[in-house]
Amino acid sequence: MIIVLKPEATAETANELLDKIAAKGLKPLHMPGIERVVIGALGDERVLAELALDSHPMVRSLKPILAPYKLVSRELHPHDTIVRLGKVAIGGRGFCVIAGPCAVETREQTRNTALIAKKAGAHALRAGAYKPRTSPYTFQGHGLDGLKILRAIGDELDLPVVTEVMETSDVGVVADHADALQIGARNMQNYALLKAVGRAGKPVLLKRGMAAKVEDLLLAAEYLLAEGNEQVILCERGIRTFETATRNTLDLNAIPYIKQKTHLPVLVDPSHGTGVRDLVTPMSLAAAACGADGLLVEVHEDPAKAWSDGAQSLYPGGFEQLMQSLRPVVRAVGRELA
Repeated sequence: MIIVLKPEATAETANELLDKIAAKGLKPLHMPGIERVVIGALGDERVLAELALDSHPMVRSLKPILAPYKLVSRELHPHDTIVRLGKVAIGGRGFCVIAGPCAVETREQTRNTALIAKKAGAHALRAGAYKPRTSPYTFQGHGLDGLKILRAIGDELDLPVVTEVMETSDVGVVADHADALQIGARNMQNYALLKAVGRAGKPVLLKRGMAAKVEDLLLAAEYLLAEGNEQVILCERGIRTFETATRNTLDLNAIPYIKQKTHLPVLVDPSHGTGVRDLVTPMSLAAAACGADGLLVEVHEDPAKAWSDGAQSLYPGGFEQLMQSLRPVVRAVGRELA
């Protein structure tokens, strides 16, 4: 429920109402604005009705939050959220590019690729220390050793590090080494993991599941915000359809739709979204044009020798060309590529 107070309502009045809401076992929310004060209550509306807030002299109106996702919804939070990733802002007028190899293979490979990404203009480094793979016989990542490599390279090159966490038991150690925790497509509805990551105190990059509706993605994000973490970035990475020409179908329809429904920033992963190297750049430009806040791109120093996902990873020259091609498109839609 959204509770709009009258302009003359004082901070003391707002705090009094918030205390009453909390006393009923509901979750109180305080959203002070420039022209009015708005508070919120999450929980059983029948319990909220017992407070009879509509009869309070300082309450102007009550408005139910119709979306099943409350904290994620623009109904409750109309202004865009900007997530800080180190010195990088994701959301607002900026357009962010997070790039790196699919996996941490060796220290040299990871450092070389990170240097390539930074030189071309990437704002943050992505790579997997833990790798969820369809086959149990493929490379699964180096785990803690991979995290240590990532952290060292991120510190050396002054690049924020984004990496995936797969297990609730690993949340602490990944949070100790990464600037943002990624929840991959396979774990989007792993609710125990969502709750644990929500409590970790680090920005979260939440990828859409392979067969998830947009509403499913937003409800997964709700779990993170419900744990007190508002630093959440959504990521469209393609969904499974009947089409077999590409690895997945990159759902760019979802970007403007999600931007209408939620205040959270949204990135696009054209590497997993297509699985085809030659399609990464055109789909990246399309993502920028349709309102995405940035990209998550796979690049490798030598994709032909990559231990995973080489077919969708850009060569160094291809990534440089992508960054150059992005600038006029980003500028045309009123954004900035730092």
